[in-house]
Amino acid sequence: MPAIVGVVQVIAIGTSSVFNIGDVYKIMPIANAKTYAGAGSFNTGEGVYIQNYQSSTNTYDHDGFDQGILFNA
Repeated sequence: MPAIVGVVQVIAIGTSSVFNIGDVYKIMPIANAKTYAGAGSFNTGEGVYIQNYQSSTNTYDHDGFDQGILFNA
């Protein structure tokens, strides 16, 4: 069904965002990220006490490429 849309103002769109007006069959935003996190990295709350005396995160990536996301559906 056709859509009738009035005035649209777009201020900003992120790098992996999708902006659509009207009919659409499938929207597939694709993005990937690699996150390195050591001990206690994602703790949240008030008054969190963490004891990490000798903590290290191995960020060595021995392969040149990770699994692709090209044909994911």
